[in-house]
Amino acid sequence: MNQLKNNQKHIVLILFSIFMIYPVFWWLGASLKSIEEMKSPSLWPTEPIWDNYIQGWSFSPSEHTFAHFFGNTLLMELWNVAGGVITAAIVAYGFARLNFRLKGFWFAILLMTMMLPTQVTIVPQYILFNKLNLVNSYVPLILPHFFGGGAFFIFLLVQFIRGIPRDLDEAAKIDGASVYGIFLRIIFPLIKPSLVTVAIFTFIWSWDDFFAQVLYLTSVDKFTVGLALRMYIDQFEIQWGPMLAMAMVSIVPSAIIFFLAQKHFVEGIATTGIKG
Repeated sequence: MNQLKNNQKHIVLILFSIFMIYPVFWWLGASLKSIEEMKSPSLWPTEPIWDNYIQGWSFSPSEHTFAHFFGNTLLMELWNVAGGVITAAIVAYGFARLNFRLKGFWFAILLMTMMLPTQVTIVPQYILFNKLNLVNSYVPLILPHFFGGGAFFIFLLVQFIRGIPRDLDEAAKIDGASVYGIFLRIIFPLIKPSLVTVAIFTFIWSWDDFFAQVLYLTSVDKFTVGLALRMYIDQFEIQWGPMLAMAMVSIVPSAIIFFLAQKHFVEGIATTGIKG
């Protein structure tokens, strides 16, 4: 009886997985079709046109190849992930382990910022960066990640750190470790799963943040992958084949990072907030 129930669960999960992944298969098939064949309801083209990927990578709308925009985006993401992970861990350690005046008040303010829509903060941010002459640079896209990485990530790490026994801190203090030593030698290594979770979310959300990129970047040579894909669309035509091909290529880094770090990602989500 239990075996039958397990089989039924597996069948449901398989069907649900097929339903969820179907758009990706359609996307892959469409990237290999001609414009005429895209009108057909078939999932896979009769004759795959791999030239769509070659044309997309050479990127005819610009003097740069698509590799240039990939490099721009990856460089920006390295800074975003590093800044988000390091600063979020430091701020979370302060809220989870240190005692300071109005600690509860400031933590509540931090959580309240998660309720603010992006549209509320984007205007003052743009005015600030514009007055500092930082528009059309990567600074507005990178700098916010060096100030805690975001309230959600801080909250996530705070819950994880609170699950670590304080006895480890006390033992380290007896051995002469300072506050910074406890963070670097005890806390930081133990929160590795949650840090991987923060890194993955930071990478994916920043990679997909088309709105901020189109707002701050104006020079073609500084464009990211998202902005480069938009260049396939003009007022006269849309280069569907190359655009869909490069859009498919653009999801490869996120997919690779997720699958390589899947174990730590699942562990970080599963254990956050349920210890202690």
